[in-house]
Amino acid sequence: MTARTLRLAAVLTAATMVTTGCGLLSDGLRGVTLPGGADLGETPFEVTAEFTDVVDLVPQSLVTVDDVPVGTVTSITVSDRWTAMVTMLVNDDVELPSDASARVRTTSLLGEKFVELGAPADGAGSGTLTDGAVIPLERSGRAAEVEEVLGALSMLLNGGGVAQIRTIANELNLALEGNEPEIRALLDDVDTLVGALDERKTEITRALDEINRLGITLADRRGQIEVALDDLEPGLTELEDQRAQLVDMLQALDRLSAVGTDVINRSRDDLLADLELLRPVLQKLAESGADLPESLQLLFTPPFTDAGEAAFAGDYANLYATVDLDLGSVLANLTRSNQPLLGPDSPLAALPPTGQLLGPLLGPTGALQGLQEFPLLGEAVPILPGQVQPLPDRAPEGSTRAPEPGQPTELEQQEAEQRGGGLLGGLLGGGR
Repeated sequence: MTARTLRLAAVLTAATMVTTGCGLLSDGLRGVTLPGGADLGETPFEVTAEFTDVVDLVPQSLVTVDDVPVGTVTSITVSDRWTAMVTMLVNDDVELPSDASARVRTTSLLGEKFVELGAPADGAGSGTLTDGAVIPLERSGRAAEVEEVLGALSMLLNGGGVAQIRTIANELNLALEGNEPEIRALLDDVDTLVGALDERKTEITRALDEINRLGITLADRRGQIEVALDDLEPGLTELEDQRAQLVDMLQALDRLSAVGTDVINRSRDDLLADLELLRPVLQKLAESGADLPESLQLLFTPPFTDAGEAAFAGDYANLYATVDLDLGSVLANLTRSNQPLLGPDSPLAALPPTGQLLGPLLGPTGALQGLQEFPLLGEAVPILPGQVQPLPDRAPEGSTRAPEPGQPTELEQQEAEQRGGGLLGGLLGGGR
């Protein structure tokens, strides 16, 4: 094969490759994967971030996490809200929180742009970033550009008062010259003040919050405050007109307080004595406890107490009574009457005691032992309670004493005692 034939074959081959490659490069070099990019893995997931400004970020730019390439930018489009929608492919081995943030940065001063993904500064939320997730504007942004920094510096140098810096420095030197100790002490005091404020920042914050709530409350009641201020003027005018009377009243109150203090000082000892005398009364009232309030319930329910409510039913009343008709109990109660309560000048004082008069009715086994004889019917002296009755002469053991004429025998006396003594026992025919 000649050299001419070889050159013709090479030209035809190149033409064929160019012709067949036109369809592959229809989108230009953007559709070609550049060598040396990030490792996307076998199944990368897609994430979209919304930016207000992406500067000169272009597709095929890197996506990094902690300065490590983990993905690439696939497309940049404009949304309906005129914001930039950046679509990225991220390696499926990368785990990002669901509230991850996106930021456009520059590799160097004149380097290329890339997108940095990371967790928010205030802490990561729950969950992980998954395929199809969208990072909103609230969690996206970009770093300051070199042009912006140089533009701000140019504005400061050209029209920001740099020419006056020397003048300001000279004036400060003149003001501080000779006052170095005072300035140093002032700085120490400022440092102490700032430290104290820092220690109490919680209280200061709380006070500011309270002032804020107070301001909101005052703003809500602004109408009422305006009405109060408008109505306050007539009241102040009236107080101004009555100023003399108010002064006289205050002076009179001063004199009254002086007199009251003098009266209290003079009556202090008597007041203390009265209180000391009142102490036993209060002590007894305290000891009475619930008895006093319960007794006061009867004061407002005459003539029937609360207990009498059950006695009345419709047009009739029930009567509940307990009567003790035991004659012995009646006479025993009569014997306990206290005759010495009569005055010494009373004609009834000459009568014998009631118990002595009732002795014959009760007998020797009655309520009062020893009242065996009625004093007006015989010579025998009654034996009153507390006295000792003389025992009759006893016969020697083994002998019997004959009864005196007219006296009952011992057996008859025993039978009389069994039947019951006294007039009452004879009338009722009862025994013991």
